[in-house]
Amino acid sequence: MNLSLQDPFSVAKEYPEGLTHTLQYGHSVILQFTDRGDYLASGLADGSIIIYDMISSAPIVHLDTGCHVRPITSLNWSSCGRYLLSSSQDWYVKLWDFSKVNNSEEDPVIRQVKFDGPIWGASLHPDDPYVFVASLFDDSPVHVDMHEEVAKVTRLTTTPLENQDALGEDVDMDDDEPKKTKRKDRHMTLVTTFTPNDGGYIFTGTSKGWVNIFETKTLTIKRSIKIANSNIKHLVISSNGRKLAVNSSDRIIRQVNLPDLINISDANDWEFEIDHKYQDVVNRLQWNSMSYNHNGEFLVASTYGQSSHDLYVWETSMGSLIKILEGANEELIDVKWNYSRCTIGSIGLDSGAIYLWSVVFPQKWSALAPDFVEIEENIEYIEGEDEFDIIDDNELTKKRLEEEDFNVDVVNGDLVDARGFDIRRKGFIIPIAYE
Repeated sequence: MNLSLQDPFSVAKEYPEGLTHTLQYGHSVILQFTDRGDYLASGLADGSIIIYDMISSAPIVHLDTGCHVRPITSLNWSSCGRYLLSSSQDWYVKLWDFSKVNNSEEDPVIRQVKFDGPIWGASLHPDDPYVFVASLFDDSPVHVDMHEEVAKVTRLTTTPLENQDALGEDVDMDDDEPKKTKRKDRHMTLVTTFTPNDGGYIFTGTSKGWVNIFETKTLTIKRSIKIANSNIKHLVISSNGRKLAVNSSDRIIRQVNLPDLINISDANDWEFEIDHKYQDVVNRLQWNSMSYNHNGEFLVASTYGQSSHDLYVWETSMGSLIKILEGANEELIDVKWNYSRCTIGSIGLDSGAIYLWSVVFPQKWSALAPDFVEIEENIEYIEGEDEFDIIDDNELTKKRLEEEDFNVDVVNGDLVDARGFDIRRKGFIIPIAYE
């Protein structure tokens, strides 16, 4: 409601326009917003985690006891905002329960899994915080179920389906793959992610430019698509599940329109079409990271290189560049989009500071008083002939009754906010130790 009062036309502003805040607490290397946008998790280079309150822009929790001992590589919030999954270069993946953060008698780490090497990144299941997939350094990707105390780890194949059919290999068995192929010819999975909303499928990107799609229930590979001829560094799926952005080492971000995977039973009928390619043809810049907004209409990416300190924002329907966000004086690495607050967060490579770009809403007093007129300078006021005439009481009463015919619901709250987000879903509130 307050948003619409500030500017009734601000709903159309779906991307930030200027740098508004800079957060500095340690050297941050990764960040992640909650689904409701109330909190920001920042992973530091020393392995600890900082939680910021987005209303006050102040740190409220510092997870340093029992945390990682090497830089954080990925952070994932559960949909409710109570659980946080963290992965690190120290070979550990940990699941945090924030209801136990300020309780000295309970350990906030409720699950942890140790692998045989560093973790490139992990992705949490959108509906089940005890399930995640991870890409490992020099190893096959894994699907992990942590419902039991002893986690169930299932390895996923990294060889594309077409190559498996040609070699006559078993789709589900990938243990002997390093022995059968030379190192330079091996496919290594660098990134993994679940499809949003239901998590029915797992998308993985390989070092040879292939995207493999697995069914989550059976953990079998359903489809493989050749996207590029170089490493796939990032895979980002829009929250509505309709667009896929693929960031590869060839300096091109490819946008792929995703079919309805649930309603099409035969994987051979899935059509993956490259809709747009985003690149800087002049400077030939690499892209560090990227993120969609809430409906996939805009895509933001950070650039690689000491001379580039900007964020590029594209409009995805036409593929046109609409905004370059400036303000940071250093190279930016990780970038995330806060859907609810229309805020983009990114991290400076050298300082580890978190930069926040937001929409600046100008005050519109006419939204509060319809007869209010903003003027740039004083003007001479000329009163009308009937301005001070006596108005008939019956006419005034009739007009007032007509205005009161509008029924205002003062019992039930609004279902959505000014931007159309559902506000009925309650998010988890992290307890704070004020002492």
